[in-house]
Amino acid sequence: MFFYISFLRPPATQSYPSGSISITPQVANDLRTEPFDGAQEIYYSWSPVNLNRAEVYPSITVPQKLTVWRQSSAYKEIPVPLPQGLREGQSYRLVLTAHGQGRPHIINLAASDLGVRPFPVLSMPILFSPRGRAGKQEQIERVYRIPLQAGANGFLTVREQTSFDLDKKIWDSGIGLSSWLVQLAQESDQTTSNHAQASLVRDALFSTDSRRIIELGAGTGIVSLTIGALRSTAPADEDGCIITTDLESAMPLLEHNVSANGSLFNSSSSRPRPLVLDWDDEALPGDVTAAGRGFDVIVMADVTYNTASFPSLVRTLSSLVRLSPSSKPPVIVLGYKERDAAERTLWSLVEEIGVTLEKVGERAGAGGQVVEVWLGRCTEHV
Repeated sequence: MFFYISFLRPPATQSYPSGSISITPQVANDLRTEPFDGAQEIYYSWSPVNLNRAEVYPSITVPQKLTVWRQSSAYKEIPVPLPQGLREGQSYRLVLTAHGQGRPHIINLAASDLGVRPFPVLSMPILFSPRGRAGKQEQIERVYRIPLQAGANGFLTVREQTSFDLDKKIWDSGIGLSSWLVQLAQESDQTTSNHAQASLVRDALFSTDSRRIIELGAGTGIVSLTIGALRSTAPADEDGCIITTDLESAMPLLEHNVSANGSLFNSSSSRPRPLVLDWDDEALPGDVTAAGRGFDVIVMADVTYNTASFPSLVRTLSSLVRLSPSSKPPVIVLGYKERDAAERTLWSLVEEIGVTLEKVGERAGAGGQVVEVWLGRCTEHV
């Protein structure tokens, strides 16, 4: 289980360039339904917005302690001092972190202690000017580090909505599965050869051969973005694809996140392609069936929260499996965190379409329910 720093009351889009701004921070689970049970220091810093200078990741001022968050004062407004040397007309983003050392605003997906502390957050830009009209901020961003090759790092910036729309937030399984995949991509052939299941997933996702990958229920796209960045360390491959799917309502945010991270992808085959795929539709979209030889990998994270959708999900999964020849069925990778024991009925339902699931990893985070990683293999086409 992971916890996230966010804004119960976010800063405005615009503020006077003097005095302070007021916010109400929040520390809670991914769906913001379970507040953090304890005391958590929160630090603030400022990230200048410079449209004329490209940055690998946002720079920040030296973090300063802002408050100690507790449930007993969860609704308290906190004044935040403005950036030193602020001039009228400048824009900054407010950054909240759980500590003040190193690069506290970066979430390191390769860290062994990922999620032990609440994840940091960046506001959208705040324009400091006495002219104009202030509005309400409705989005946030988080930045993730992905180690690539030869000491190089990639940095994903993923935007979320502050509303309660489920397809517009980062969920635990998205981060947990992405972290597990980052570790898998870093492992040597010898390491993975000692673990047959992990070796199978590694070859399916990160082989230098052409790969066709599809994600169901992508949400903000973090898993597909991670896979695309990791596959971009290999020579460009124009025959493969990464198709990242969700409902129509998820497309604007998903398309933004792909576009915003475009510099990480070295070819059209490693750049995720957003596509509407509604599990309730009996027929798959034409752009999916046009894959011809089907898919090598089907990826899913946190698709189990609504058990009423299982028949539609299983039908969609079965249709995708049947696109591939029986001699080369797809590998299925599932990131899962239990929210209700009834969700595990999915395991028996997929067996009915010839898919068996085996647990191959997990991410513990801050305790509670872990993020589990499951490998699905097709024993037969049904």
